[in-house]
Amino acid sequence: MINERMRDLGRRRSAIRDIFEYGLLRKRELGEEAVYDFSLGNPSVPPPEAVNRELLRIIEELPSVTLHGYTSAAGDLSVREAVAGYLSKTHGMEVFANELYMTVGAAAALTCALNALVQRGEEVILLSPYFPEYRVFAEGAGASVVEVECRKNDFHPDTSAIKKAINEKTAAIIVNSPNNPTGAVYTEAELSELSEILLDAQKEYGHPIYLIADEPYRELVFGGARVPFIPRLYHNTVVCYSFSKSLSIPGERIGFALVPKNVTNRTDVYNAIAGAGRSLGYVCAPSLLQRLLPAVLGMTSELSVYDENRRLLFSALSKMGFSVVPPEGAFYMFLRSPIENAAEFCLAARKYELLLVPSDSFGVSGYVRISYCVDTEMIKRSLPAFGALAKEFGLNGD
Repeated sequence: MINERMRDLGRRRSAIRDIFEYGLLRKRELGEEAVYDFSLGNPSVPPPEAVNRELLRIIEELPSVTLHGYTSAAGDLSVREAVAGYLSKTHGMEVFANELYMTVGAAAALTCALNALVQRGEEVILLSPYFPEYRVFAEGAGASVVEVECRKNDFHPDTSAIKKAINEKTAAIIVNSPNNPTGAVYTEAELSELSEILLDAQKEYGHPIYLIADEPYRELVFGGARVPFIPRLYHNTVVCYSFSKSLSIPGERIGFALVPKNVTNRTDVYNAIAGAGRSLGYVCAPSLLQRLLPAVLGMTSELSVYDENRRLLFSALSKMGFSVVPPEGAFYMFLRSPIENAAEFCLAARKYELLLVPSDSFGVSGYVRISYCVDTEMIKRSLPAFGALAKEFGLNGD
């Protein structure tokens, strides 16, 4: 018999991917420059030149059997040692190679973590708005999802609401900062308060409650915002990271799960993540990409381009009368739809070849996500279309 849940997931693309595929069709019909695609978080800035140089060096110098062969299931030891050393130096907390499990991007890290930490019938808290695949990953691990809305004025965590949502079934909470889709960057004070809430709940219910920190946008912050290293604030934290955004290599799918030494029953948790990787078929992240990492740790693409895009788009949309909370990080802007039905608003935007993502699948209604990791010139070309859209909905700009 076919697994009906898997069939339904395959039958329905995510809203983001669906709009992206529509954009590809429109670009073939009208030409690239006539379509303003803000759907996908696909970096437009090229990787650092060192990425290509190191890949060429590896290909030329390493024996092909080594280059294309399996590494250890958890990842090549020398690679994990290099990543551990970098994390220790960067975050001021000692990290060891045996705490790292190399993964096929952050998605594999998240699915391994959820399958390791959650038993069927337990609950995972998602802070809405959230990346839609969190629900897919959590439910795939057998969890029930509990949505807790963030504050509407800045999309930061509502800690009092989180506290009310925790109960004896709570196994984990996913924290994504810098955030997709809002661009919010959670402060150390907010995360410390969340830590206290989780510590109290652990004592009350007599079992660990894990914080899964999804951090693919860690380096993408603006205006002096800072991203705290959550394991220093809360001991039962598992970090899921991807190099996709910082290095502009999303299609290469390389990342890691980190189980720091201060996690309760750390060895068992790590072994459970390794077991989940085995069960899900995720052992041995791509060998070539693993071997790239030691030479490029700490490097980033030219992230200032995203800040330029952020400023340009926020200023223009605000002057047109749109309501937008200024994003502090990542490369997404969360715009309030001028009508409650965000999907209807996004359909109207298509008349102007503006491809925006409605917020319903992000766990809230009435907003749209704009992904501004695009060419700056495309943003400039799109502004008249945004202006026409604003006029259609009677917005009063400057």
